Amino acid sequence: MADFLSSQGNRVLERNWRVREGEIDLVALSPTGVIRFVEVKTRSSQKFGHPLEAIDSQKAMRLQRLALAWLSTHQRLGAEYQIDCAAVLTSSNGAFEIDYRSAIL
Repeated sequence: MADFLSSQGNRVLERNWRVREGEIDLVALSPTGVIRFVEVKTRSSQKFGHPLEAIDSQKAMRLQRLALAWLSTHQRLGAEYQIDCAAVLTSSNGAFEIDYRSAIL
């Protein structure tokens, strides 16, 4: 997923940033200066639904709190940011499909 973000012109700042409340999978800086907090859900099938269905309102609120914690920790409170989600569907032959959604709040 980090390679995908980089190919879109983003600069990956952090991977798997953790605090007591949880983890942010990726933090990236967009070409326009927006900080992107990316939740990545990977599945090998949609047998139990689309990967993005795993992000309910409670998870979205936790992502918001984690984003604010990251901004505070890195002295960037007030910076423009967004919370994105990426669904990665993999297959047994190594192929994959990415469904990337911006500004999930």
